[in-house]
Amino acid sequence: MPLYKTINVNPSTQILVWEITESFQELFDAVVLNESNTIRLNGMKSEMHQRAFLSVRKLFQESGYTDFDLYYDEFGKPHLHDGKHISITHSHQFSAIILSDEVVGIDIELQREKIIRIADKFADTEFSYLITNEKTEYIRKLTVIWGAKEAIFKIRNEKGISFKDHIKVNTFEMNDAQTKTELHFDGIIRGFKVCFEEFESNDDKGFEQNFILVYAFE
Repeated sequence: MPLYKTINVNPSTQILVWEITESFQELFDAVVLNESNTIRLNGMKSEMHQRAFLSVRKLFQESGYTDFDLYYDEFGKPHLHDGKHISITHSHQFSAIILSDEVVGIDIELQREKIIRIADKFADTEFSYLITNEKTEYIRKLTVIWGAKEAIFKIRNEKGISFKDHIKVNTFEMNDAQTKTELHFDGIIRGFKVCFEEFESNDDKGFEQNFILVYAFE
């Protein structure tokens, strides 16, 4: 499938989203991988993960890059040789990248009921503004909170950061499409702006699914 969505956040920041409908072979034939990522691809046990990995390379091509423009640091964080900031995400049939002159992080999450069961593992102060008896809204907001913390973790990428204890997401409403967060870690407080949006898609059985795309700026 062609590029699903492009979001021009500001003059120096762009998001590209791919819906993964192609087979492994179609994606593999359409991209060129560097040696280390060829090894990485071959080591993946799940074909879905392989297809997601390859779809990200398609997004590189859409934005004028190739796999040879990318490298990973010792913590697994992606970087571009030209100094542009990049963050990568994928969830089920979607993958996305964000490119910016600013430090950024991105996450896509499928809205699922199971997030209620694990909420106390990543949320803390956020429970003060969550309304638990409105189930659909509760799931939507929890998904934003998880995505925000994931995006911020990708920005900082420091060992020891706890989603629950160190990253605080301020109160928000879904129609705000943005919120603010703070990272309290290692004696330092850092603020972040978080933006989010929802979109729908059908799975391979035709059932509607709701996703949330979250991205953060330091």
